[in-house]
Amino acid sequence: MTAIRPGGPGDVTAVMALEAEAFGVDAWSRESVVAALPDLLVGGGGYVVLTVAGDVADLQRIAVPTGVRRAGAGRALLAAAVERADAAGAERVLVEVSEANAAGRAFYAANGFSEIHRRRRYYRDGTDALVLTRLARTPTAP
Repeated sequence: MTAIRPGGPGDVTAVMALEAEAFGVDAWSRESVVAALPDLLVGGGGYVVLTVAGDVADLQRIAVPTGVRRAGAGRALLAAAVERADAAGAERVLVEVSEANAAGRAFYAANGFSEIHRRRRYYRDGTDALVLTRLARTPTAP
């Protein structure tokens, strides 16, 4: 199991490097990463950024290095983010993913996300963003 912990200033350089690898031209600036530190969780070589506003949590970023993908780190980071959303009182989690990102779409689908909206030509390369959602809380049996 991947140990997940809150991120801090010492994680900025590693997050910046992974931002460049995972997001290319859409990578966050150092200032954006530093601003996200209160919402950053790290583990398994990757990171996730989740913000909560009322009953909605926004999964802003999740990335795992190419060499360790499909080994459970992404799933562990996502689970930790969803737990954080639930603990903060969010009812649902939202995420945007590029329509061109087949692996990302499959990852989110396998983790209970479904499409609720499409933002046309959202990304710099002209691809659409798919807005996905899932419940933050696991429904309890009656």
